[in-house]
Amino acid sequence: MWQYRTTSAPADGNRGYRWGVRAARPGCMGVLGLVEPDAEGVRPSVRRGVQERRLRGLVGRLLAAGGVQAGRLRGVGVGDAADVSLDVLGRLPFVTKQDLWENYPDGFQVDDRIVCIHGSSGTGGRPTLISYTAHDVDVWASVMARALGGAGATSRSRIHNAYGYGLFTGGLGVHHGGMRLGATVIPLSGGMTERQVRLIADLRPDVLCCTPSYAVHLGEALRHNGVEPSFRVGVFGAEPWTDGMREQLRSLLGLTALDIYGLSEIIGPGVACESLDSQGMLNVAEDHFLVEAIDEQGNAVPDGTPGELVFTTLTKTGMPLLRYRSGDVATLAGPVEGSPRTLRRMSKVLGRRDDMLVVRGVNVFPTEIESVVLADPRVGPHYLIVEDRRARPELWVVVEGSSDGRLADDLTGALRERLGLTCKVVVAPDGTVPRTETGKARRLARWDEGQPPVAGLS
Repeated sequence: MWQYRTTSAPADGNRGYRWGVRAARPGCMGVLGLVEPDAEGVRPSVRRGVQERRLRGLVGRLLAAGGVQAGRLRGVGVGDAADVSLDVLGRLPFVTKQDLWENYPDGFQVDDRIVCIHGSSGTGGRPTLISYTAHDVDVWASVMARALGGAGATSRSRIHNAYGYGLFTGGLGVHHGGMRLGATVIPLSGGMTERQVRLIADLRPDVLCCTPSYAVHLGEALRHNGVEPSFRVGVFGAEPWTDGMREQLRSLLGLTALDIYGLSEIIGPGVACESLDSQGMLNVAEDHFLVEAIDEQGNAVPDGTPGELVFTTLTKTGMPLLRYRSGDVATLAGPVEGSPRTLRRMSKVLGRRDDMLVVRGVNVFPTEIESVVLADPRVGPHYLIVEDRRARPELWVVVEGSSDGRLADDLTGALRERLGLTCKVVVAPDGTVPRTETGKARRLARWDEGQPPVAGLS
């Protein structure tokens, strides 16, 4: 079990659950931003029936296509879609990133009506290519429109989209969803910060979409140029971030900062997203993406217990996946009581299974360190965790902050209380920690030999 210390298919005949996705009418939204009320707000018992029919449809498609997943299903005694139900989901085989790598580039594709190909960023060592049919893109636009609507965007919104375009799913995912919603999308992509500042000043967008690290960089550039941000809300994802970062973003940009989650293997951004009424958790689009949380042995964990997220793509046609192990660790919960949204929720990602640090027998996720560091108002938004593996394992935490002589000692004490181990804290001058204009921020570095990954370590 994950140990984590927390502070805080074919047409089924049901309205809104047909094989083709019913488009939302631009500007037509229900209570609290429900873009598709009959999907987001349906009774859970009705949704469960839809999920089970779609699960059988998925298994039928996999068995008919042959290949790795069909072979594994037959290996556990599943020879017909009628053999499966939600009650036996935990007995079905997993798919892993390694499986996708070993069958690169298109060994998991089951439909040849492909209209586009996206890919992961390759942070695990190599990229993963994902094939999309027109139906898959339609689903993607639908769930992203729901996500943006839940964040308060409407057909009258201007969405400043600074996620990267290209193989990375972030930029085009937001673009599809914003257009489905009927909003105006400004497709800036990443980088070119000077141009972004100018267009924010000229067009006055009310929604910002980008990585949280780039939002910080953009906020600093706006402040430097004397431009007052016009944003009401920001939808930030593609890298883990904490409530401490949420406060930094609010202070810097004057907006409500919400989290969005996705992975290219499943669809891209829109798998889950925080809404204005979700109480800090993210609503999972579980009519399309069945979610589980499991322990290290592959067993389901109770709601509220950290576990690795596992996703099943119930409606995907190009490259559907059954029980894909994401590597991301989070907790699950039911819907907010009394909310019009009846979707299950997931917490912000607590860390990645392969990013967990083991220092002198203590398990630590980088986000635990961030939650302590950014809770101190004397610390700026840029920091770097260095795992020193040269001799006896040590953790360094490099922050930029005030010249207050007590800061390093105070952070050392706070980290010791939270983590149960002593970190070496270095307060460095502004500009010491590397910035990024594109891609994901580098929050963790491993030091095996040679020069330190950042100045100030010895």
